[in-house]
Amino acid sequence: MLTILFDGVAYGMLLFVLACGLAVTLGLMNFVNLAHGAFAMAGGYLTVVLMGSYGVSFYLCLPLAFLVTALLGALFERTLYRHLYAKSHLEQVLFSIGLAFMAVSGVDYFMGARQQIVQLPPSLQGRIEIFGAGIGVYRLFIIVVCTLILIGLQLVLTRTRFGSQLRAAVDDGRVARGLGINIGRVFALTFAVGSGLAGLGGALGAELLTLDPTFPLRFMIYFLIVVTVGGTTSITGPFLASLILGIADVAGKYYFPQIGAFIIYAVTVALLLWRPYGLISREGAK
Repeated sequence: MLTILFDGVAYGMLLFVLACGLAVTLGLMNFVNLAHGAFAMAGGYLTVVLMGSYGVSFYLCLPLAFLVTALLGALFERTLYRHLYAKSHLEQVLFSIGLAFMAVSGVDYFMGARQQIVQLPPSLQGRIEIFGAGIGVYRLFIIVVCTLILIGLQLVLTRTRFGSQLRAAVDDGRVARGLGINIGRVFALTFAVGSGLAGLGGALGAELLTLDPTFPLRFMIYFLIVVTVGGTTSITGPFLASLILGIADVAGKYYFPQIGAFIIYAVTVALLLWRPYGLISREGAK
């Protein structure tokens, strides 16, 4: 039971890193980006190529995946996404899901449809005993890295000048511009960080998750579930939702293999019936 709990926490942490970029762009920027999973896939494939073809260390691939996908996200934001900020959510959905299908087709053409394998370094292989439970070193590494990311994000959003500028730009763009805040630069940097975190999650979970061209479409529903259940007014809600759903998914597939994939949807429905605006939200608190 402890092993299943630990694996569920690791999986939930990974879901949070993969989805928190969408939580930021959807919750703080009010932009629906269904192509978010494409940036995660880009980070995973970048790791595969760097390790397989150039012998780059897995540890070095993680920051490289973040930087490359962040730059890619900034490029897309400046050239494509910024023209859709004032559009309806339906237009944003149609445009971004079209990009997701283009990414799937492009990766399938250049990399093939086969599942990609990542060989972890020896230091991340094997298991250790904690309180009598067998704990995978790789999953422990995921938990540590994701915890540091959560703390860093929380500090940036609540304790820095940039976090204050972002909240002001979202709440009232006209007033923020009047105060001298460069909204375009704030949104571009926010989108870049969200895309970079998705790429980092894709690289970090390349061995744990199934990496193939359909990755953005298969995990799109998971990202949306995390954001919907957690709420869009903070990153604490998506973090709690990721943990709950990760543990429920792993435990359900272990104890009820015949209906294991259904458990996460049942938990989602139950949580939304209890907190229709998300676990942590201004509306839900009223």
